[in-house]
Amino acid sequence: MANEPRITLDRSSPVPLYFQVAEQLEAAIVGGTLAPGDRISNEVSLAHDLGLSRPTMRQAIQVLVDKGMLVRKRGVGTQVVHGKIRRSVELTSLYDDLSAAGQGPRTEVLSVEITVTTEEIAHELQVEPGEPAWSLVRLRYIGDEPLALMHNFLPAETLDLNAVDLENHGLYEALRRTGLHMRVAQQRIGARRAEAREARLLGEKRGAPLLTMRRTAYDDAGLVVEYGTHVYRPELYSFEITLVDR
Repeated sequence: MANEPRITLDRSSPVPLYFQVAEQLEAAIVGGTLAPGDRISNEVSLAHDLGLSRPTMRQAIQVLVDKGMLVRKRGVGTQVVHGKIRRSVELTSLYDDLSAAGQGPRTEVLSVEITVTTEEIAHELQVEPGEPAWSLVRLRYIGDEPLALMHNFLPAETLDLNAVDLENHGLYEALRRTGLHMRVAQQRIGARRAEAREARLLGEKRGAPLLTMRRTAYDDAGLVVEYGTHVYRPELYSFEITLVDR
């Protein structure tokens, strides 16, 4: 295909040749040289052009198939799909992260309403059980692919969510416009199996593995701004953490 990147190999490097190929193809996908839907040359052609064996090229392609960046389709060949979103564990929103990555986030608002807080939600929001709070449920897409199902709770007085265009703007963006600044958050990352409704909305099978994230965010005054419980499709999403030796 016309946009296929030029791949160069360093045969004196200790890095395996298949990994060098995979890295350069991944960089082309992340950088936009290869767009979702683009086809790459077949393994035989690529192996011949690069002077590699077919098993070596197959191994390189498999690395990106396993990452969810390429897919093999019978009768079509190997195609690019949406690259996995790698999210640094920082106090940012998914909308902001997708926009920064050039992924063009799309949001479907499933529900937005004032609800009565349960003991669990009241504890997270630091209010009394039974007090009103906003309940917001959204489905976030990259392109046509559902990526995350997000449920957020906010103290009722924080802002009027009915007045916010949440299909075209992120929640944190709306909060910033009111003058609220998220200073710190407690976040818990985990994994579990998809429940029936989650699986249906995310296009997964019931019981499929999902990444989970729970976050309680606080403003400059130490007051709770929002509490969110999100689930993500792991083949399209991951968290990245930098560890520093003390």
